[in-house]
Amino acid sequence: MTAQRIDGKAFAARLRERVGEAAAGFATKAGRRPGLAVVLVGEDPASNVYVRSKGKATVAANMESFEHRLAADTSDADLLALVDQLNNDDAVDGILVQLPLPGHLDEQSIIAAISPDKDVDGFHVINAGRLSVGQSGFVPCTPLGCMMLLTDRLGDLSGLEAVVIGRSNIVGKPMAQLLVDANATVTIAHSRTKGLASVVKRADIVVAAVGRPEMIGKDWLKDGATVIDVGINRLPPEPGADKGKLVGDVAFAEASEVAGAITPVPGGVGPMTIAVLLRNTLVAAHRNAGLTAPEGL
Repeated sequence: MTAQRIDGKAFAARLRERVGEAAAGFATKAGRRPGLAVVLVGEDPASNVYVRSKGKATVAANMESFEHRLAADTSDADLLALVDQLNNDDAVDGILVQLPLPGHLDEQSIIAAISPDKDVDGFHVINAGRLSVGQSGFVPCTPLGCMMLLTDRLGDLSGLEAVVIGRSNIVGKPMAQLLVDANATVTIAHSRTKGLASVVKRADIVVAAVGRPEMIGKDWLKDGATVIDVGINRLPPEPGADKGKLVGDVAFAEASEVAGAITPVPGGVGPMTIAVLLRNTLVAAHRNAGLTAPEGL
């Protein structure tokens, strides 16, 4: 068996195209474009790359991009004041504070200060609560993107056994809740799970989000399982190379011998995150304007 490669890059491109078309329609109705504000504190190189990518993608999707770059020594009070300003700005539909923040800042209080209706990252405790009780709110972008790939591949997930490896608030927990809502039977596994490999081996669906390079090999997988690899890890460079290669939490080549379908790294889950961020911003814009968001997003 050779697994089908789940092309997240192509899926994300189609989603971004749909969002761009719907954003143009929104502008006609509302008299303005949807607006996404991104706040970057400090000069973290990876965060700089993410913010730049998000800005380009926002503009390409017929939305307004508002970038706020603050010094690394910005205080909690100054950052909270900016968040409050953005909460009250009618041109801003979504607010994203790029994480991680410098260590002296209180990450939880900053996230809590964002209006839940502009929290397009889905990290606010109110949106987490809405997800847990089945109410409409914003879901973190990565797990929602994973669900889109799963339903595109498998259709109805009812009765399937799913194992989510990882229990973070950003991926693992919301991913498990989405799968429960889709009527899958869900296990959240983690570093302290006894017999982890045997637990994973039961699963029709495996979502790996542990941040350990190529931890999951073919011996962990049930024949025909659908594998969503959220991990992105850079290996040490080989002699003569500037950078090590990027790999996921799953050993892709050997897992492909057993799995029915699998996401690659890179080119799998990663591109979905920004595409879903744009989707969430478009939905927020419609809600903030008292309009109904288009179907199929």
